[in-house]
Amino acid sequence: MTAQDPKDTEAALAALRERIDAIDLELQRLLNARAEAAQEVARVKLEADPGAEPVFYRPEREAQVLARVKARNTGPMGSEEMARLFREIMSCCLALEQPLTVAYLGPEGTFTEAAAVKHFGHFARTRPMASIGEVFREVESGSAHYGVVPVENSTEGVVNHTLDSFMASKLQIAGEVELRIHHHLLIPPGVAPADLTRVLSHQQSLAQCRYWLDAHWPKLERIPVASNAEAAAMVRKDSNAAAIAGEMAAERYGLTRLADNIEDQPDNTTRFLVLGGQRVPPSGRDKTTLLVSTRNEPGALYQLLEPFHRHGISLTRLETRPSRAGNWSYVFFIDCEGHQDEPDVAQVIDELRAITIEVKSLGSFPRAVL
Repeated sequence: MTAQDPKDTEAALAALRERIDAIDLELQRLLNARAEAAQEVARVKLEADPGAEPVFYRPEREAQVLARVKARNTGPMGSEEMARLFREIMSCCLALEQPLTVAYLGPEGTFTEAAAVKHFGHFARTRPMASIGEVFREVESGSAHYGVVPVENSTEGVVNHTLDSFMASKLQIAGEVELRIHHHLLIPPGVAPADLTRVLSHQQSLAQCRYWLDAHWPKLERIPVASNAEAAAMVRKDSNAAAIAGEMAAERYGLTRLADNIEDQPDNTTRFLVLGGQRVPPSGRDKTTLLVSTRNEPGALYQLLEPFHRHGISLTRLETRPSRAGNWSYVFFIDCEGHQDEPDVAQVIDELRAITIEVKSLGSFPRAVL
């Protein structure tokens, strides 16, 4: 192959750069036009009912937009990457309408913070809380518009504290976030690996990396702490300790990655719930979560599940928790496909109310898109 003349190469690159500059100019114009349209939406909502508090964040609308972005994408940019860009554009535009405050299970640098940013974008104001209960109270009091809490992990199971908090709460589920969990072994800069004597992390993270630790660092003492982010903060000035945490914690606390992706299950995923106060309209691809209390009698579970089978509604999750009503009585948390406003789902809920002690809808919400 004959080498291209340097002058021809430079001319070709100059033409491409000029084309990119023109595209950037058009992108900037269109982004500002979208922002102006978002501000106009806010104005119309405020003028429609001056005495009411308008709802600016529409989970079902954002889910529909992101789903369309992925469906119509033709590349070369990947569909996930394209949707993430639109997620940030919508986050910026929403901040022009109403800056959102989102409470999450802290401290800073946790996977829950990463889930909050993934769902709401970087333009939302995130606020760390010390416990799941505090996240619920922050949203219930109106101090935060929404909250984000973990509900289940694909390898370690359900987060019981989240389920229990719903029993006494009036909050609704406004969305879900699925986050692929990658754990890294983190140490402070300049620390010699040979000096390590212990590793700190949340007990679930230690469990999710137990086989890797057995194979590579069997002599390290494993110390459970309240969160991965707390572990990262604790080892910052400790020359004998490592932390297991995610990328956000590594960046937040200035730690070095000694080993990447040390989780035993490569598809390890945690699901988070978005808490809010409003009922979410259908998006076309939804889930509904129900809390059902049954009588302690033979066939109770069969009676509970039979209406879902008869109406052809698929269950995606079924969990049991002790009831606060008394010893040896239980409540069921049920995730099913569909929206509670859809006829079949509404019919199932009506039938359940006729045969159980209590049926409480925790909300219908769009299935995770990103």
